[in-house]
Amino acid sequence: MAYDVLIVGGGPAGLSAAIRLKQLSIEKDQDLSVCVVEKGNEIGAHILSGNVFDPRGLKELLGDDVVNEMDVFDTPVSHDSFLFLSKEKSFEVPHLLLPSQLKNVGKNYIISLSQLCRKLGEKAEDLGVEVYPGFSASEVLYNSGADESSCSGSVYGIATRDVGIGKDGAPKETFERGMELHARQTLFAEGARGSCSEDIIKKFGLRTGNSQTYGLGIKEVWEVPEEVIQPGFVQHTLGWPLQQESLMKRQPFGGSFIYHQKPNLIHVGMVVGLDYENPYLNPYKEFQRWKTHPEIRKHFDHEKAQCISYGARVLNEGGYHSIPKLTFPGGALIGCSAGFLNSIKIKGTHTAIKSGMVAAEAAFEQLTADVSNIVAESGEINSEEPALELTSYEEGMEKSWVYEELHQVRNCNAAFHYGFIPGLLYSGIAAHILKGKEPWTFSNNRSDSDQTLAAEKCKEIQYESPDGVLTFDLLTNLQRSGTYHDDDQPAHLRIKENLAEVPKFTSMQTYAAPETRFCPAGVYEYIENEGGNAEEKLVINAQNCVHCKCCSIKMPSEYIDWTVPEGGGGPQYQVM
Repeated sequence: MAYDVLIVGGGPAGLSAAIRLKQLSIEKDQDLSVCVVEKGNEIGAHILSGNVFDPRGLKELLGDDVVNEMDVFDTPVSHDSFLFLSKEKSFEVPHLLLPSQLKNVGKNYIISLSQLCRKLGEKAEDLGVEVYPGFSASEVLYNSGADESSCSGSVYGIATRDVGIGKDGAPKETFERGMELHARQTLFAEGARGSCSEDIIKKFGLRTGNSQTYGLGIKEVWEVPEEVIQPGFVQHTLGWPLQQESLMKRQPFGGSFIYHQKPNLIHVGMVVGLDYENPYLNPYKEFQRWKTHPEIRKHFDHEKAQCISYGARVLNEGGYHSIPKLTFPGGALIGCSAGFLNSIKIKGTHTAIKSGMVAAEAAFEQLTADVSNIVAESGEINSEEPALELTSYEEGMEKSWVYEELHQVRNCNAAFHYGFIPGLLYSGIAAHILKGKEPWTFSNNRSDSDQTLAAEKCKEIQYESPDGVLTFDLLTNLQRSGTYHDDDQPAHLRIKENLAEVPKFTSMQTYAAPETRFCPAGVYEYIENEGGNAEEKLVINAQNCVHCKCCSIKMPSEYIDWTVPEGGGGPQYQVM
């Protein structure tokens, strides 16, 4: 199957690119064929975000009137507070001290991003985009030259994963071969740490600056009586439990949020920077512990309050300095595949949407320069056409408000490596005074995995047992994600062959098996070997995976290769 533009990922960036391409087709009276493939079983099924939504990018895409009429925007932010928590008390940070990027009243909305993506998917289809959920892009198709030792060659599409293969690797009765989808331009919009995107970054050597750093976002959605809801209530917190030791020393980077959405939903979650040092830290249990704080507990202190959804996803935190080269022959990285999230603003959807638009405009201009090559007209790709690189996309992003916004806070995340209070002070000075004009750069060339210290250098953390009402054990909460994978398929979480010794002799022995704590789905566990062998064996419960991608980042030596399962597998988010 051949297209002018193939988009991998049905999130805000990918769908915005598809919509903008079709808008330009109408405006310029020149059609391009556009296809979106999405590994979730429906658009929105794998989308998770806070989400206090900045509508700037979407209004540029669809116009103010269309956005204002969308029912997902029924809860404008009406109250905005920022608290610093001690174990029992709280202190509200005065608004005057907060960066303007953190202020939401009168500008932003509390929404479900998964529901917004469903709306965008419908809009894309109405414009003529072919949208195919339930198809996992398992392989990038390269023309000759693009190998691990070469930056030459080009991308000409993707192949979807074969389905109907059993655990033993043999085809079942339901076997179907994956499809090859070819395109003149392939835009990768897989979100943070996308498997195809990471392969491309490595093949073409696109990351030449700072290492990307990540946070793990863990979220619940609660349903409460309508009389309890404070529509438009937004509250962010720092401090306890993540930052509870000496605040002048380095502490785990992260914070938490509570958002009240009409008519009766509370979005609540925590983001933990994956550059934390202590392998005993358990992000999921830190989140559960945080809910017991008196200032937080009161939001759920009603007999009819119930948790209805749970999920987790990593997000890019490296910001401006960690953005890779965006283009390569035959395609480009957009949205969180590239890493445009503003971790100080705690938002990335608006920048992802804008990147999709800019990429679409660059693609349309280049792909219509010679109408004889247009697939929408001929039905096939001209094999004589050279691979195009959308250099104007990168140039457009550098001139956009996205780069301006990220540049202003470009050193803030790395500043927290010098201590929590120093990082907080620097972020305030950067946001109010420096605004990105400082002549220095705080570099980070270490991966999040490399930041983990040996267990013997760290203090073990004790967590209280969940009560089953406010706090929950992990597997109980996992059921609320709707996660499902066919058990009879090869595991999509694979130990890299050259690192097979790490889970055997390093992870448990040196780092006290951090994968048994950082995974928010209970995928990894160590069990005793049969026969009473003293060594413990790693068991990978791939069927539990919520596709957060954390294990591909935080594993000792990054020993896990995260590949896609059969299309349609994974979480089934509805209101995330």
